[in-house]
Amino acid sequence: MDKEKGLLGQINEGIHDACYIWMKEMKTTIQDEGVLIFFILVPVFYPLLYSWAYNNETVHEVPVAVVDMSHSHESRQFIRQYNASPDVKVAYKCNDMNNAQDLMEKQVVFGIVYLPADFDTRINRMQQTTVSVYCDMSLMMTYKAIYQTATAIAQSMSKEIQIALSGNSTDREDEISTQPLAVEEVQMFNPTGGYGSFIIPAVLMLIIQQTLVLGIGLSAGTARENNRYQDLVPISRHYNGLFRIVFGKSLCYFMIYAVMTAWLVLGIPRIFNFTTLFHPVDLIGLMLPYLLSCIFFGMFVSCIVRYRENVILLVVFASLPLLFLSGASWPQSNIPGYWQGFSWLFPSTFGIRGFIRMNSMGATLQDVRPEYISLWILTIVYFFATCAVYRYQILHTRRHALERLNYMKERAQAAKKKDEEQ
Repeated sequence: MDKEKGLLGQINEGIHDACYIWMKEMKTTIQDEGVLIFFILVPVFYPLLYSWAYNNETVHEVPVAVVDMSHSHESRQFIRQYNASPDVKVAYKCNDMNNAQDLMEKQVVFGIVYLPADFDTRINRMQQTTVSVYCDMSLMMTYKAIYQTATAIAQSMSKEIQIALSGNSTDREDEISTQPLAVEEVQMFNPTGGYGSFIIPAVLMLIIQQTLVLGIGLSAGTARENNRYQDLVPISRHYNGLFRIVFGKSLCYFMIYAVMTAWLVLGIPRIFNFTTLFHPVDLIGLMLPYLLSCIFFGMFVSCIVRYRENVILLVVFASLPLLFLSGASWPQSNIPGYWQGFSWLFPSTFGIRGFIRMNSMGATLQDVRPEYISLWILTIVYFFATCAVYRYQILHTRRHALERLNYMKERAQAAKKKDEEQ
């Protein structure tokens, strides 16, 4: 009976201590401006800024300079059709390439279309002619509009020339002779072909991990700075237990990021009309292990990084490589095996892949089962790793406390001995 009461008392004490640690971590988060910025302000405002920058997923009326050295009927026809496209606008007609290059260097135009002097001559001689297109490659969307429009106009004029030379008697014969294989392009999962719907889901998931690691790292740095002996775990009866520390802290982070995650994966895509095809229950099932794995990963990293500034440098430096390693902006099949193995250490790799398939492709939880299982594995691994490093911190703190206690006893004994001698 006494043992049962003792066990119940220990459980009750552990729950109260975990709640105390949770409350203290909440208070620290609110009072620490750095942690508050990474936990609240960055997840709220940074996705808005990033999504707003890519909200206009397609560009129209991109200014282009045209250098027509042919001055023929065929060249003017090409320019008229090119200018009639909704994606580009012939803003300037230059006499030579030097004038066009000056306009491009000043960013007045973002591309140059050059029609050679023998443009019509080669067409009339049944020879292949060329149209040179120069694009500003620093802007992907403008490059796409300029180049694809020129390609489409060239194909259209080629069909007209082919029809004129074929001698067919019906429109159907013309259609078959110019396009024997009809190809219909259907843009699946990204109907607009925009960059925002392509990259924003991956960025949102990466923001969850990176801000969590940053906030937890800053909180741990603050705890060390406030401790006289730079220990992570303070000397207190409430911190006398491994699991109550881990559960208390992780509960604080989970409660905050349950709200932040809902804002990122539900609010942002709907505000900016990005593609959202996920099933709510399946999304919750994926987000649960992803959040837990990110939390324990952040707690593990915070025990290793000693100073507040170091975690900022480390996480910011790793953000772009982690985005590439996830396979979102770089083909996964082209990533070397050892780099893929390295990417498995980070929850963002599996979180990004699973969320993109759910959000953009309408996949269910069963469809992303490999990513789902991997996230739970990372959750378990980083939970025990966090427990291990916190146990080391607790033993380290106790050792310091014991050393200080022995030092005080030695001083007291020395003082007593001195008084007796006197």
